[in-house]
Amino acid sequence: MATIESIRREYERYPPTGIRRYTRWFRRRVPTGLYARSLLIIIVPMVLLQSVVAFVFMERHWQTVTQRLSTAVTRDIAAIVDMIATYPQDENYEEIVRIARDRLALNISIEQGTTLPPPRPKPFFSILDQTLSDELTKQVQLPFWIDTVGDSSLVEIRIQLGSEVLQVFARRSQAYASNTHIFLLWMVGTSLVLLLISILFLRGQIRPILRLADAAEKFGKGQPTPEDFRPRGADEVRRAGLAFIRMRERIEKQIEQRTAMLSGVSHDLRTVLTRFRLQLAILGDDEEIKSLDQDVKDMQSMLEGYLAFTKGEAEEDFGSIDLNALVAKLEKDGKLLGKEVTSSVSGISQADVRPSAFTRIINNLFSNACRYGNKVKITVRSDAAWLVFAVEDDGPGVPEESREDVFRPFFRLDEARNLDEQGTGLGLSIAQDIARSHGGDITLSDSDLGGLKATVRVPA
Repeated sequence: MATIESIRREYERYPPTGIRRYTRWFRRRVPTGLYARSLLIIIVPMVLLQSVVAFVFMERHWQTVTQRLSTAVTRDIAAIVDMIATYPQDENYEEIVRIARDRLALNISIEQGTTLPPPRPKPFFSILDQTLSDELTKQVQLPFWIDTVGDSSLVEIRIQLGSEVLQVFARRSQAYASNTHIFLLWMVGTSLVLLLISILFLRGQIRPILRLADAAEKFGKGQPTPEDFRPRGADEVRRAGLAFIRMRERIEKQIEQRTAMLSGVSHDLRTVLTRFRLQLAILGDDEEIKSLDQDVKDMQSMLEGYLAFTKGEAEEDFGSIDLNALVAKLEKDGKLLGKEVTSSVSGISQADVRPSAFTRIINNLFSNACRYGNKVKITVRSDAAWLVFAVEDDGPGVPEESREDVFRPFFRLDEARNLDEQGTGLGLSIAQDIARSHGGDITLSDSDLGGLKATVRVPA
């Protein structure tokens, strides 16, 4: 039998579908930015707190005060009704009207031979209407008619006294807590001021983080970081900025050392290989010497590739490249090689990259497609964020398990795929290195033409 602990672990590992669905729904609707989430952290508790305070205030204070005021007014009206019933001999009721006006702050009149008007529709939400009606029903116990609707500062109450109607005008403030909105206005106004201060403060705290993210993104793309970038903001943000600056300096120093080492080694070895070729040329033209000479040429070709790569990456700055012109040149080169080339360009025709380095990537992928296939398809999609350049062919393709290995230096699939003697096995490795230095990458997949599809995706 399964224990409670095992059931709990299974539940935690595979939560119900409904919970997962609700979690995904909630994550899709919650802002992802730090600035928006920080505002939510401030706004949501403030709104909840104000809602609870307003509800408690409305339920306890507003309703209680209104009920007490309405009870007092109704008690005064009930006293007037008792006075009218007790002293019916006063036909004009002048003394009762005076007492109500001077002592109770109520304006009353008694109309002879009239009845109550038809009932008015009750308002959808009115504490005064409900409370005053309940008190009149409980204390006066006579037919009545009230009018609490409108912007008037008076509340009209009519009570049927046999053949007479008592008409009472009371100030709304006598029966209703009318100053409650002042509390709500102060609460909302203070919250808006605090929210404005929080927004300004958060902007000052978020801006250094955004600048740090922008500098890191530009450095990842191989672009120079802003000259005015320096650690700012809170201590934690400053520490992150200082750590980024130190990391950038270490990486740049490492890249500079690697580039200098490769350039120095390649230059020195090229000098030695040149001497080898001169000595082999003096020895003669037999088969063994030709074979050795070919090996020396291959080694020199590898070194030339390293030199071209290191010099290009170290010296070239970012610039604009015309994608339409690049595609047109590839189509022209393909026709010269007798290949069937089709192309499609959509989006922005200009992209900010290292022109020579990016052109080298595309030329490498295009030459591979022309080498192994007869049909080549070029697809370019670009927008303000990304540039996607895909080259497809109808050749034999690359097995899925070997698609990561082909990017390793000097890796070759088999003899049948490498008949070109000029190949050094560095093309895809250098192309991937260039793409990643732009902040992108190269991926390989199956092509609709039946061969290989190489896709370059870099930030535009």
